[in-house]
Amino acid sequence: MIKFMFLKKMANKNTKVFLLTVLIAVVLFFFIPKKFLPHISQKSTSDKNLILLKNVADLIKDYYVEEPNALKTMKGAIRGLIGPLDPLSSYLDVPTVKKHKNPGSAELKETGIVVYKKFGTYPIVIGIKENSPAEVAGIKVGDTLSEMDGQPLLELSMQEANLYLKDTEEKPVNLKILRTEDTEEMSLQRKSLYDTPFTYTPQKNTSGILKIHSFYPPFGTQLKETLLTTLKTKKEALIIDLRNCHEGEIGESLKFINHFLRSDRVGYFQGKNGEKEYLACPETPELEGLPLIIWTNNATIGPAEAVAGILMEFQRAKTIGLKTPGLLVKQDFYLLEDGSALLLTSQIFYFRDGKEMWLKGITPDSEIKEKNPNFDLYLKKTYELLPKI
Repeated sequence: MIKFMFLKKMANKNTKVFLLTVLIAVVLFFFIPKKFLPHISQKSTSDKNLILLKNVADLIKDYYVEEPNALKTMKGAIRGLIGPLDPLSSYLDVPTVKKHKNPGSAELKETGIVVYKKFGTYPIVIGIKENSPAEVAGIKVGDTLSEMDGQPLLELSMQEANLYLKDTEEKPVNLKILRTEDTEEMSLQRKSLYDTPFTYTPQKNTSGILKIHSFYPPFGTQLKETLLTTLKTKKEALIIDLRNCHEGEIGESLKFINHFLRSDRVGYFQGKNGEKEYLACPETPELEGLPLIIWTNNATIGPAEAVAGILMEFQRAKTIGLKTPGLLVKQDFYLLEDGSALLLTSQIFYFRDGKEMWLKGITPDSEIKEKNPNFDLYLKKTYELLPKI
């Protein structure tokens, strides 16, 4: 594992420190590819690029009107290196690291917004959780966020933006929203949305709707203790609602899949050197004969994509909804000396036949064309599909 060493006194605002921060960023650029995806170019930076970088630093040192802020420059340089790699790789500042270490904590309050972001673009709202402050306030899928609490969002990563929307306190976040017709500012309260990782509700002519909020522990334990016995008595199709389920752990999602099928190989993760980590669901499934219908949208991300994709591939489920973004990966976390961190994508998911999910996503069997379909439309599509199962 590569350790990145930074100067302890980054706040020393002189041009030598500024130049050193830029050069450190270049060193990072040389070393980071050793842990990266097979899709990322491994070509070494040429000497010409180093000379070019030094010339730029010299010009700033000699001619820029003010003394450069070394700390700000350092963060900007790191974000500039990490951001273009992929939507999930990220630089995390110290406050964001604390949220990342325990993202599934019930202590974290949230707005109900899920955003997608590429480097150099503003975050776009791709999901609104039901009965959340965002839904009540009228925020829509497709809205663009330009600022949070006065902080411009162009340079932040997707991970940073989503984590910023959470907090340990029920305090508001001030948003600036860009829309086609106008720009709107609003204050959105954070609050606890769910007491458990899932909710279950009866639904006529089905085995009910299992709404999964996240695949963080204790998802598997609570499902087994509170719902599994009930589901064993059911015969009609169970609706698994994965809309806006964008967080969790792959281990929890595999345990969930294992309730419906058994296989020694359901897919694998692969890194840049070609090494494969095979995934299995080895236990005898308790719900092997239960028909399944899965609901997805653009905010069905990560472990939730594994559930939808694997159950589809094994022909254990039919899916209804919107295409998912294809962000099922493994990441390495590197804590830096000042308490900030790097989150780097190191492996991407493949199905058992070698088909890649990365940035391709899951296309539902019954794809909905509306940008923001509501619950009633999903239910209508479900009842149309039931006779074919």
